[in-house]
Amino acid sequence: MKSMGNWEGEADLNKKLRTAIAIVGIHSLHFFLAASSIIHRPSSMGRLRLPLLLLIIVIVNGGCSSRCRAIAFSPAKKLHMRDKVRSMFYHAYDNYMAHAFPHDELKPLTNNFTDSLSELGNLNLQFLPQNYNGSALSLIESLSTLLVLGNFTEFQRGVMWLSENLTFDVDARVNLFECNIRVLGGLISAHILASENKSWFSNISYNDRLLHLARDLGKRFLPAFETPTGLPYAWINLKHGVMENETTETSTSGCGSLILEMGALSRLTSDSRFEGAALRALRKLWNMRSSLDLLGTTLNVLTGEWIEYSSGIGAGVDSFYEYLLKAYILFGSDEYWDMFHSAYLAVQKYFRHGPWYHEADMRSGKATYWQLTSLQAFWPGLQTLVGDVAAANLSHREFFYVWKKYGVLPERYLLEHATLHPTERYYPLRPELAESTYYLYQATKDPWYLEVGESIVASLNSHTKVDGGFASVRDVSTMQLEDHQHSFFLSETCKYLYLLYDDSFVAGRNFVFTTEGHPLPVRSLWHERLPEAYITSNRTSFKTSRVSPLSSQVCPEMIRGAKVESACHVPDLRVNHQCTSDAECGIDSTSCRKRTCSIAGYCGLWRFVH
Repeated sequence: MKSMGNWEGEADLNKKLRTAIAIVGIHSLHFFLAASSIIHRPSSMGRLRLPLLLLIIVIVNGGCSSRCRAIAFSPAKKLHMRDKVRSMFYHAYDNYMAHAFPHDELKPLTNNFTDSLSELGNLNLQFLPQNYNGSALSLIESLSTLLVLGNFTEFQRGVMWLSENLTFDVDARVNLFECNIRVLGGLISAHILASENKSWFSNISYNDRLLHLARDLGKRFLPAFETPTGLPYAWINLKHGVMENETTETSTSGCGSLILEMGALSRLTSDSRFEGAALRALRKLWNMRSSLDLLGTTLNVLTGEWIEYSSGIGAGVDSFYEYLLKAYILFGSDEYWDMFHSAYLAVQKYFRHGPWYHEADMRSGKATYWQLTSLQAFWPGLQTLVGDVAAANLSHREFFYVWKKYGVLPERYLLEHATLHPTERYYPLRPELAESTYYLYQATKDPWYLEVGESIVASLNSHTKVDGGFASVRDVSTMQLEDHQHSFFLSETCKYLYLLYDDSFVAGRNFVFTTEGHPLPVRSLWHERLPEAYITSNRTSFKTSRVSPLSSQVCPEMIRGAKVESACHVPDLRVNHQCTSDAECGIDSTSCRKRTCSIAGYCGLWRFVH
């Protein structure tokens, strides 16, 4: 191994890095600049030079172990794994179509169905509709995955069936957030893909049929936003609007994760009401943050007051952070970046403990619950998008450790006791770990992530596959199964695993994936203000001659010799870095780790968290 003070192979490594990083479109900018700028700044690492550069070599170049993995993961083996995932999807999809369609979701243990759209988020199963017979939810969720797998014929069949049969004029009370990300997002994504490839509909005319359905659904959402605060009700009746005496409680995710789908709908229909309602709610929610830039988990939509002050990056809040960054990429407004940047700094400062993220009180920043929730596993993927690849890798490995410990990822895991939550021990086929694995592999091309995917595939086939599809796990300690195949298994879990081994669908194209895994194209016409480093065309591409605003807002802090603030950086209290306590020290800009005060009274990265 070369001396840490002499990077004789730097040019060669940068060449390998440029060759290796093949993430599509706008994401490539984040990954490439973040990773390459880490390599260009060994002199600024001080006492941490050796550990950090070792980490970089492991992540980017992989050393001998990665070379051995690359040999083990030959192109033939990648194709084999791709075909295994393809078989998983069709086993789930075909059983749904045979035993549950056109109802919402499959019950794989009994070859039956459930009309679950009105049950999603409805823990007490209140106000269930009497005459609702499903909305073909799993078919809607499957459309973009069918295209990722290259099945244009089945995609066309699905589009035409929905065009001719789906209606939202039904007396059904649904969760606004769930219906938005699953149904509206699925319809919008499928419409865009269909309209870009109208030749697939050789014998019939498409005529924007899915867009008409999406607009009808979006209009049925609008009464939910008619509150004094602009924050939407969590529940809406598709036929009658907001019910009398409807609950006024909602979550941060529930009213802060609508902007991608409703913003896209406005741009497709030239009807600003959808994006306006979602943006007004998002701005109100952001104005409710504490002085620490933290938000709570649940709130009252009429009064705008918080109900639950404890918060984290998991259930009830997760997609709020995700949509701030992705809305910035999709729509190009600095307002979204400014919100995300402040929120991200606060998360790093108050929630992070080594590679883990606990929950904290939004008012004081003090830790409340030390637990891992399975929804948190999306976070390494989000960190990869913003450029914090090293931090993403550390957290991802901890999630994978828990997966290996139990065979799947439990809903909650108590960090203090390193054990399962007493009641929330289930695994409903969630996609978040597969999602983050896909992003990290695209950013690093480290074959280790292919091995992670192989382990996930093996676990799913071993523990959840049954004759009638894939069943959720009721208790990960016993692997007792539950009679439910969630639609996101088709829209996300299978999609991200397939893309891990075959990314031809996204190669050379620009997509943002919604929180439900539905691809939305990054279009210059959708940007409020196109960054100068991008050309004016339908496909956003990077000009190497200039640095764009995007590139100046990702971690780490050095980009082409120009010093910019990293996404995770919190400076020390004093310019000379002297301190009397850890509270006066900030967050390191490269590793995103908390700096601490030494015995000599200086801030630095004195302690290592393994």
